[in-house]
Amino acid sequence: MRVVLAPMEGVLDYRMRDLLTQVGSYDLCVTEFIRVVDQVLPDRVFHRYCPELIDADVYGSCTKAGTPVRVQLLGQYPEYMAENAAKVIELGSSGIDLNFGCPSKTVNKSRGGSILLKDPENLYQIIKAVKEAVPSDTIVSAKIRLGYEDKTLAIENGQAVEAAGANELTIHARTKLEGYKPPAHWHWIAKVKNAINIPVIANGEIWNLEDAIKCREISGCTDLMVGRGALTIPNLGQVIKQESDNMPWLEVRAILSAYTEFETHGDKSKYYCNRIKQWLKYLKSHYKEADVLFDEIRRLKTAEGIRAAL
Repeated sequence: MRVVLAPMEGVLDYRMRDLLTQVGSYDLCVTEFIRVVDQVLPDRVFHRYCPELIDADVYGSCTKAGTPVRVQLLGQYPEYMAENAAKVIELGSSGIDLNFGCPSKTVNKSRGGSILLKDPENLYQIIKAVKEAVPSDTIVSAKIRLGYEDKTLAIENGQAVEAAGANELTIHARTKLEGYKPPAHWHWIAKVKNAINIPVIANGEIWNLEDAIKCREISGCTDLMVGRGALTIPNLGQVIKQESDNMPWLEVRAILSAYTEFETHGDKSKYYCNRIKQWLKYLKSHYKEADVLFDEIRRLKTAEGIRAAL
């Protein structure tokens, strides 16, 4: 059984991957998506999204905890996706993940992300081009939703992913239109899984051990991907594998302090206040202490004030 840490744009960056893989027993991380349009991107772009690549020849494109990191690409043109995929593998990524699930209106308007779920043939051509551009032993995975406006193409999209040569498929159990609103339709993941032969990873509404057990039972998937749940219980990977109980609050607070030290230095410091408050909103559902701390800092607008409260 694997537990994969999901790509969450603007949230699960290099620093967050570093922190969570040290405590969560995650088996794989996928980066935030890197947008590909009509050119091969320079090395610095890949290094910005995935600093783990910088020493990939030494550490194998892993977090400090040793968790492999797979670069995710998003785009609509097979040839440019293929060329960038080849470059990513040359830089040392532990595989390529292709994003066909992003629900962002901006991304969808430019023919990227979940809009491609309306066009199984283009989905097929992108994956096929990427698979042919990288060494034969490279893991190429895809992440999809159950559809764009409805689920009528869910199985056909899954079959297109397999036919194009992808090694595995992650399915977020909602359509683009359904966004992130409960429920997650895990039984639809089972329908797609039963129609193809490559491994399927289930994703969506996995917040705790009970959800994980139920998702595995309904979807038929052994492997799971968690996103927002990992912000709610930082060691969720361990919890799902039944290696540990929920992390005690004092340890969570120490992680928040470490995150503060990470995020208040460098180019992302301007986002810190909003991000720490966002994280506490997730933590509140499992830790009453997070609710108290959130009330203490909700009106603070400087990192110095929040650091003092922590």
